[in-house]
This record gives sequence, C-alpha cells and structure tokens, in this order.
Amino acid sequence: MKKAEKTAYISDKLEELYPETPIPLNHTDDYTLLISVLLSAQCTDERVNKTTPFLFEKAKTPHAMIKLSVDQIEEIIRPCGLSKAKSNAIYNLSHILIDKHQGKVPQNFEDLEFLPGVGHKTASVVMSQAFGIAAFPVDTHIHRLATRWKLTNGKSVEQTEKDLKRLFPEHLWNKLHLQIIFYGREYCPARGHIIENCPICRQLGVKK
Repeated sequence: MKKAEKTAYISDKLEELYPETPIPLNHTDDYTLLISVLLSAQCTDERVNKTTPFLFEKAKTPHAMIKLSVDQIEEIIRPCGLSKAKSNAIYNLSHILIDKHQGKVPQNFEDLEFLPGVGHKTASVVMSQAFGIAAFPVDTHIHRLATRWKLTNGKSVEQTEKDLKRLFPEHLWNKLHLQIIFYGREYCPARGHIIENCPICRQLGVKK
C-alpha cells in the first residue's frame, strides 16, 4: 500500500470510528484547558479530571490562582505527580499571564511556549483545541502509532510531528490527533496488542 493510500485509509477509518472527538480533559475555557494539559504530563487524563475540580473550585482564573500559595496548589494537585514542578509552573505562568497578557492565554506559539511548564506539545493542544488554530500535538500515543504504521521513522517526537503534518491535510490535524489518541487507547495499545482486533494494523499488514 502506497503512503498516500495508507494515510487516506487511516483518516477515513478514524473518521468512521470517531466522528465526534470530545476533548478528554474537562475544562471551561482556555485557561482551565491550559492548566489541565500542563497537569496531564506523565499523568492520565482520568486522574487530571478527578483533581482539577478541587483546584478550579478555588481558582479558575489567573487572578484567583495567584492568591493561592505554591504550597496550596501543590497540595491540591499532588495526585497528578510532579506536583512541586507543576505547582510552581502554574503559579508563575498565572503571574505572567496577568503581567504580560492582561490575564488572557496568548494565541501564539511563541508566547505560550515561553510560559513555565508549557512545552510545544502543550502549546499545540491549546492552540488547536482552545483557539481552533491548526496544530498537530504529538504525545507518546501518537508517536507510537505513527511509528507502528510506518508514517515516520520514529526517531523523535519532533520528526513525527513534521511527518504527520506533511502526510495529512491541515484541515484534519486538530481532529485527527484526538482520533489517533482514542484509537490507540481502544484498539492499538503498546502492550497486549492483538492485530486481529486492530482494524488499521490488520489492513496495513503490521506484523506486531
């Protein structure tokens, strides 16, 4: 199967399986999405969604967040792991949003990636899901599946992002990255992967 045929099949199958792609992190606006994505680093979405109601009950805006101490934030978000680093990042980025952006989340990669605790993947999620700007956030699930499907050489997340952006039309990116995540969780896990139960791998002739 040629690469163009492969990508067309993948996008069509994912659209068939996941016509709706709700954002798996609960949030109410761009700021709460930013905080939720930051918390999701090395943590499951389920755990984040169980933790953020306690945080957002106390502070769901940058102005409210900086009224809490770093220690108070850390205590609340402890179940998400890396709580010391994440609490410092949340507190400091909230100050920056107030001082430099009138308390609003910036709508560009440069300013987002300048924020503490916000890397390119987090910025990409916010740009795509909060602002509808075309981006292709690549997490470990997407990197793993893109490698398994031989859409990339798998040498780095950065290379995988470039390869996927080149292979798939831009108007699909924002939805496709969520579809791949959903598919990986349901059909194509890292361990215990059963080819017969995985329609895309079966069609593509993936061996393992």
